[in-house]
Amino acid sequence: MRKCDGFFRLTALWAVFVAGLLVACTPARTGLLVDLTYPFGQDTIYWPHNKPFQWERTDWGMTSGGYWYASATFSASEHGGTHLDAPIHFGRGRRTVDQIPLEQLTGPAIVVDVRPRCEEQPDFELTVEDLQAWESRYGRIPDGAIVLMFSGWGQRWPDRQRYLGSQTSDDPLTLHFPGFSREAATFLVAQRAVRGLGIDTASIDPGRSRDFPVHRVLGEADVYALENVASLERLPPRGATLWALPIKINGGTGSPVRIVAQVP
Repeated sequence: MRKCDGFFRLTALWAVFVAGLLVACTPARTGLLVDLTYPFGQDTIYWPHNKPFQWERTDWGMTSGGYWYASATFSASEHGGTHLDAPIHFGRGRRTVDQIPLEQLTGPAIVVDVRPRCEEQPDFELTVEDLQAWESRYGRIPDGAIVLMFSGWGQRWPDRQRYLGSQTSDDPLTLHFPGFSREAATFLVAQRAVRGLGIDTASIDPGRSRDFPVHRVLGEADVYALENVASLERLPPRGATLWALPIKINGGTGSPVRIVAQVP
């Protein structure tokens, strides 16, 4: 009987060991991954007068060696489609794309939904009061966050005239779409220590802006911007984590960027 007791104890211990090993080796649940990036192609919207996206096949087919080979070239302005504005874009001597630390390119995603306001007023500017109202409902914006203004403008993509708010969308003096106000940007940079701002329009400044004060506030503070962010309707007001990974262009003022959010 003693031998049986010892056998059962040994078996139980082994079962506990194996169960612990399985738990340790099982990947943790990562939540839902959401792509916040528009594909780049012929319909990609760029700022007026900026070079559009171009893609051309250079090799495409079976080789003389009997295997398949495909290759292409692409070119475009730094500032179009879903992209990142480096601080140097409007801040002399500030960081270029390749100088932004990797840890700055991720953080809590804060989504400020102002779709009804933007529907009524295409030139709407997000105010400090809007941010304070958001905090009253959802809590203080944490330091190191990436604050995303959700205007609903993404439903107009890729219709260039509707998205840029102008029948003459090649003229930057005729554009109409929502953006941040200078005061809101200053508040987020100075009092909430944000890592970046993002928006689902062509610019963090409203379309009618002539001197781009929001870009200048961010440039001076060495903070980047994310523009033409897609699918913000898939994120909660808070709780998601965002990653924005631009092409590491040496000296770049901006870059196409793959933006991904993890929703718990």
